Amino acid sequence: MKEEIGTAVEKVLESQQFIMGPEVRQLEAEIAAFVGSRFALGCASGSDALLLALMALGVDSGDEVITPPFTFVATAGSISRLKARPVFVDIDRETYNLDPTLLEVAITSRTKAIMPVHLFGLAAEMEKINETARAHHLPVIEDAAQAIGARYHDRNVGNLGACGCFSFFPSKNLGCYGDGGAMFTNDEQLANKLRMIANHGQSKRYYHDVVGCNSRLDTVQAAILNIKLRELDNYIAARRKAADYYDAAFANNAKITTPFRAAYTNHVFHQYTLVLEGVNRDGLNEHLASKQIPSMIYYPVPGHKQKMFDSFNLSEVELKTTDWLTERVISLPIHTELDEEQLSYIAQSVLEYVNQ
Repeated sequence: MKEEIGTAVEKVLESQQFIMGPEVRQLEAEIAAFVGSRFALGCASGSDALLLALMALGVDSGDEVITPPFTFVATAGSISRLKARPVFVDIDRETYNLDPTLLEVAITSRTKAIMPVHLFGLAAEMEKINETARAHHLPVIEDAAQAIGARYHDRNVGNLGACGCFSFFPSKNLGCYGDGGAMFTNDEQLANKLRMIANHGQSKRYYHDVVGCNSRLDTVQAAILNIKLRELDNYIAARRKAADYYDAAFANNAKITTPFRAAYTNHVFHQYTLVLEGVNRDGLNEHLASKQIPSMIYYPVPGHKQKMFDSFNLSEVELKTTDWLTERVISLPIHTELDEEQLSYIAQSVLEYVNQ
């Protein structure tokens, strides 16, 4: 795509419409159609998308927002930036996503929202989450940063709650050439508020109705994403093909659990994450590194054990599944360009260590 992307970027440079140019509006329209949402609004990053959603839904100091601890820290970080309290609910052992059976007991009079994460490209159990949220009149904010293109039954993630939030960080399944993000909603009033907050709280230029910030997706990034969006289904298919190869290679190995494939969703494999049992994970990580295979551990320190949340006195929070999982997970390379020779080399290198 090098030539096509170069042409698109050059067009933006010549127009000098670097902020809110027509390519941004084009992307918002096309990606809203892809997700199936009435409104899509570009912003500066996936982290900002979460923050803006919380702000638009009125989360403030002293409020509580329920979220899982096993994900990138930006999720809970967006909550604490508003001086609200992240309430960590443990995860399901198969999906690694928020366990909806534990939601009810976590809700208090201070709960203002529920923020599930579609981790590693697997949709969370949204029907059960939404059912509990409706019973308590709580909005649901989807952190779909890792799961663009994933479906929950017949609907795309990001279109299953009050607001869906995506990231276009370069390593994501749909990545730009820097930071970028977007928010999705079917509520026109909420869409208008999100757009205002992302643009200094302006309803029109120099008229500021609410406290906002500067979080806009720049036109160059939008131009790049417009081209890459056309290939997203192919990207997902390539990742799933690589995951299928790994699944077959590790089948019936008692020391390795491959990613759960839920009947209600199509896993889009932002990461391919194994759970190891009876294997020295750090040893495997070093073994793969020695073979120039870049495995990663997501996430070694869960949210409730991060120093940044010390003020919330979470040291006594007991999240057994999360703690169990963080000691056992390791993620293998997965991307659109992996060929069978590379996949074979990676899989055999894993098995070489695990079976010794």
